[in-house]
Amino acid sequence: MDTTTLFHTLNQKVRLLSKEANEVLQKYGLFSSQWTILYVLSEKGPMTQMDISDYIKVEAPTVTRTLTRLEESGWIVRKPGKDKREKTVELTEMAKNKYPIVKQSIMEFEQEFIVQLSQQEQQQLLNLLGKLGKGE
Repeated sequence: MDTTTLFHTLNQKVRLLSKEANEVLQKYGLFSSQWTILYVLSEKGPMTQMDISDYIKVEAPTVTRTLTRLEESGWIVRKPGKDKREKTVELTEMAKNKYPIVKQSIMEFEQEFIVQLSQQEQQQLLNLLGKLGKGE
């Protein structure tokens, strides 16, 4: 099999997913990269900036810029960590209140995005994606 076609198609679908998610998130003043961080913080609780960077597999400077935008718009707060360099990131009360509304919009979008996949195919896709990469 020509893996170039496979990965090109996967990349195109990921770009489409991000573009359409951005359209949904626009009414909340968010982008998909910001939503990813809000989702992780909601699911895992407060995290250090480095832990967020490691978890979402994005370079630290990029995460820092995204966190700055989220902080400026009132979604997150950064607090001192264990040492001077470390910052712990958590959702603000405003974010905790708005998060369920944004999540509902995203969930509706996601259902539309995968409407052509059966429950079994969705599970199969999840399993296959879990196998990609170097044992991650």
